[in-house]
Amino acid sequence: MTLAPETDAAVVGQTFLPRYDEDAAPAVPRASLGRLTADEKFVRIGSVVSGVALAWLITQRLLPLDGWPWFLVMSFVCTMLVTAVTGAMTGGAVEARDRMAATVMNVGAAVVLAVLVSAVVFVAYKGWHALTHVNFFTQDMSGVGPKDDFDKGGVLHAIVGSLIQVGIAVAITLPLGIGTAIFMTEVGGRFARLVRTVVEAMTALPSIVAGLFIYTVFIVALGYPRSGLAAGLAISVMMLPIIARASDVVLRVVPGGLREASLALGASRWRTVWHVVLPTARPGLATACILGIARGIGETSPVLLTSGNAQFMVVNPTDGVMNSLPLFVYSLVRTGEPNAVARAFAGATVLLAVVMILFVTARLIARPKRTKTTRRRPAVDLVIADPLVEMGPVAPPARPEENP
Repeated sequence: MTLAPETDAAVVGQTFLPRYDEDAAPAVPRASLGRLTADEKFVRIGSVVSGVALAWLITQRLLPLDGWPWFLVMSFVCTMLVTAVTGAMTGGAVEARDRMAATVMNVGAAVVLAVLVSAVVFVAYKGWHALTHVNFFTQDMSGVGPKDDFDKGGVLHAIVGSLIQVGIAVAITLPLGIGTAIFMTEVGGRFARLVRTVVEAMTALPSIVAGLFIYTVFIVALGYPRSGLAAGLAISVMMLPIIARASDVVLRVVPGGLREASLALGASRWRTVWHVVLPTARPGLATACILGIARGIGETSPVLLTSGNAQFMVVNPTDGVMNSLPLFVYSLVRTGEPNAVARAFAGATVLLAVVMILFVTARLIARPKRTKTTRRRPAVDLVIADPLVEMGPVAPPARPEENP
């Protein structure tokens, strides 16, 4: 029901109460503020359908604009125009701008999703013939040439090498990166600003520079051989600024009230960071770790400089050269043979699967624990404990004129 003010108030400034308008139509209840009504869904879906239809009419009937690129571009333009017109008709300029912005965001998300799905599907399709053989996951490439069939050789040595090298890099960069972020966020000071500047500069460090640094220091200066350990150190140089910068951003998001409450209760700065700040930021820190792993596990040039390309299984990271999945893909693609290129695409598919498995594992580990809420009966039953319940109904008091 709508409210209508009193119209018979003659005195200026007189206070009156609003009254209900009996002739007004009943208000339509809304399910929630974030959910669209049926009319709004129809308008938005109809705008998209109308835009696509207009794009087909323009590109296929009116103008000589053949091909999918022109059709997609014209569909976006026509959809924006129809959305602006329908928004202006129903809610004015504000509604038109809101719907146009929502359309741009939805189209952008759809484009990103389409690019990601198309890349994954294309890589898996190119390497499908090699992936269908079991030996591809259980054998290495020792004694296998680039022209051999898919029933010989595999990618097991590259998988083991990548996991060992990334494991070494994570063991080094995870405590250093999170410790650096804690120093920049919780300690602060002039030196912390200098460290933040260096970390931000290292995020744009080329991978070949990191490989040359480890090759010069670890292999040439110290005299250690090329091995998986050297490759893990080179990968850690690439992962460290990513994890430190992302962890710094995550720790800044933690509300300052939590720190103040912990310090007010008498906890030290270290206990506040360990028991309050880090558990609160745990999901974000897991994301930072995944970003660093995704950067390090796909590097090729540092591994090529510091480890080399081995065609056989190597488990000891200090025992000579060790292969990795990116280096496996690179070495097979450069041969130019169809079978080797198919194996390279299969190795790239395995690399995508390994990254996805690591991402899901890290998210499951860092997921906050859910507390089970169980309804408990109160310790005291208020109905049984009330003494007036046992007395039964109470008669109303007698009136004074009924008394004798």
